[in-house]
Amino acid sequence: MRNFLMLALGLMLTGSAFAQDAPKIRVYGYLETYYGFDFNKPADNNRPGFVYSHNRHNEVNLNLGFIKVAYDDGIVRSNLALMTGTYTNANLAAEPGVLKNIFEANAGLKLSKTANLWIDAGIFASHIGFESAISKDCWVLTRNIASDNTPYYESGAKITYGTAENKFTISGIYLNGWQRITRLNGNSQPAGALQLTFKPTNKITINYSNYLGTEGEDAVRVRRFYNNFYGIFQLTDQFGLIAGFDYGTQQIANGSDDTNEVIAPVLIAQIKLYPKLTVAGRIEYYQDKNSVFIPTESPEGFKTSGYSLNLDYTPVSNAVIRLEGKIFDSKGKIFIREASPVNQNAAVTTSVAISF
Repeated sequence: MRNFLMLALGLMLTGSAFAQDAPKIRVYGYLETYYGFDFNKPADNNRPGFVYSHNRHNEVNLNLGFIKVAYDDGIVRSNLALMTGTYTNANLAAEPGVLKNIFEANAGLKLSKTANLWIDAGIFASHIGFESAISKDCWVLTRNIASDNTPYYESGAKITYGTAENKFTISGIYLNGWQRITRLNGNSQPAGALQLTFKPTNKITINYSNYLGTEGEDAVRVRRFYNNFYGIFQLTDQFGLIAGFDYGTQQIANGSDDTNEVIAPVLIAQIKLYPKLTVAGRIEYYQDKNSVFIPTESPEGFKTSGYSLNLDYTPVSNAVIRLEGKIFDSKGKIFIREASPVNQNAAVTTSVAISF
């Protein structure tokens, strides 16, 4: 931890010094602390296993903090961000050594003098979903089930083309795997992905993203195909909607034509009550009958609805104080309360997030 802080401070100071001489270099920072209370009172203070962000119970903690240095001269671009927090512990546990503390590390080159065509390689935020690890940028404090159980990050290379007005963007992506920096030992097959984004106006975004890869070692690997659709609609200055739908399949066994499926619709509405006060509500459902993406011991598999109500107070543009209440309601008894299986889980989470 001490070495991480020293390195991050060095990057920040170095980036700031460079920025005085070269405005193309910029330094960013983000920090989010939180407190969550799970009414099922888990004995190990960990929220249910399918929750990977804001996942600690009854303690004040750091969800995510990072320092980022970015460079862009119009032809060459790069990003380096180092992070820490409970998000890091939960999501990068499988990565070796210092890779656990990399939030972003990539470099890109523009391939055309006239067209908006780029090639980038390294570690990126995921191309799947409308919610990211940066909670301040999301309409609801915690993530929806589908976002928590699709990649937060990915490693590989991509070619991106955008129209002159950036109304349409397409990316073809080569990946090391499903939320992996290092490829799984014994799996020799890379993954591929596609992202299409259409922004007809600055108040509408329509996106389709997919992923095609394999899980497991070569002898037993199974094919995974995942599709993510969403639309963001800022209908008025005070009211917006997000609608999303995920559909994924995975082979039951190597060589089989049969697949298991997951479906996950989600709807979020946001209302700005006052310039500094915003409320949002989310309804979601996640069905994984065969417990492939979210393992459970319930014979029902994972069939869970979620309901969230969120309140934001933004005293200044780069800081937000948030409060969220959330209820999960499952068909099977997949939660534990007082050592007994139950169908429901309720939690309250509050956070303070600052960016600079």
